[in-house]
Amino acid sequence: MGKLSGYRYREIIKILKRFGFEFYRQAAGSHEIWHNPLTKRYTTIPNHAGDMPEGTLRAILKQADIEPEEFVKSK
Repeated sequence: MGKLSGYRYREIIKILKRFGFEFYRQAAGSHEIWHNPLTKRYTTIPNHAGDMPEGTLRAILKQADIEPEEFVKSK
């Protein structure tokens, strides 16, 4: 298990809000689009039960332009 494993949707959202992200709109199915007005970045986040797969979280952070180390530190 990597350092980005074990995060749930609510934890991820809480941390992304600290980075300035806001809910933008509902996307297809259980996915949501979040936007950071300062950086003009968008990221798509699946709202599923259970832990987020590490690869999915890495993709979210890449879209958001957040380094994994910064994300883990701000927990």
